[in-house]
Parts: sequence; C-alpha cells; structure tokens
Amino acid sequence: MASALKNLSHYDETTLPSAADLRFGIAVADWNAQITHALYQGCLDTLLKHGAKEENIHMVQVPGSFELPAAARMLAGAHKLDAIVAIGCVIKGETNHNEYINNSVAMGLINLSIAINIPCIFGVLTPNDEQQALDRAGGIHGNKGVEAGATAIRMAALKKQLQQGEKSKIGF
Repeated sequence: MASALKNLSHYDETTLPSAADLRFGIAVADWNAQITHALYQGCLDTLLKHGAKEENIHMVQVPGSFELPAAARMLAGAHKLDAIVAIGCVIKGETNHNEYINNSVAMGLINLSIAINIPCIFGVLTPNDEQQALDRAGGIHGNKGVEAGATAIRMAALKKQLQQGEKSKIGF
C-alpha cells in the first residue's frame, strides 16, 4: 500500500508485543539529517513506548544510506541484538543514483538479515523529492521511523517466539 494511502505512524498497539526484554540496534544515515533524525526519533519513541530499555538500544550514525548495511553488521558484531533498524533517506534527484543506492541498501540488509539471523528493518525513505520525505518523516503521512520501530519489535518478538518453540497463531 502506498504511504499516501496509509499513515506510517498508525499501527495496532494492542497487538504489538512488549519490547521490555528486547535489544535493538539503530543505524542512522546523516545525509538528509533533518529527515533521518526525525525518523530516528520516531523509531526510538516507539521502542521506548513499548517497554524497550534505553540501555538496550544502541545507535550509530553513518555518513549516508549506502553505509547502513555495514553499520548494521558492525552493530550486530558489537552487541547481542534482537533486531536492527536502518534509517536513511535517498531523494531521487537528477540522476539514477537513488536506484543504485536503494537497491544496494535493500539487498545488503536482507542478505545480512538472513546471514546473521537477526531481523534488519529497512527504514529508508525513497522519495522523489524533499517534500515527500518530509511528509513521511512526521508530516502528513506520519513517520516511517514509527513504522520501522513497530516492525522491529514484531520481528524480534517473532524470532524469540520461534526460538522458544512456540507455535504461531494466525487466527485459525
């Protein structure tokens, strides 16, 4: 669903597991800092709201979105984590650089996630222009950082649930 049709800050809080016993890494790109720092704040606020302890949240900053997979790997090597959130913003611009960066970051994160068995959440905005980014970093379409934080909680809890041998309940 396009974010223009959904508020990125809305989720069903009643179905989100507690984050009290979970550990998170957050890698934040400095490029487009006004946007990425707003996304980080949305993510951090969501984790804390659902019980994550500040001492269990490890944040690093990197120059740009291209460096996010490497930072995620470094975080995983430095801390015992249940999920990692990669936060960035690559605005289209005049060339196709965004396609190369976005694809590289997405593939890097999914490959890392599979290799290290830690959910790596893609919290990277891929807008056509700065206004679209602002709209998704706390503007009219909510905050993708909130969505990324909620996703990190759900995926970390799912991993723990499966490691403990609990069966998933899908509603039937």
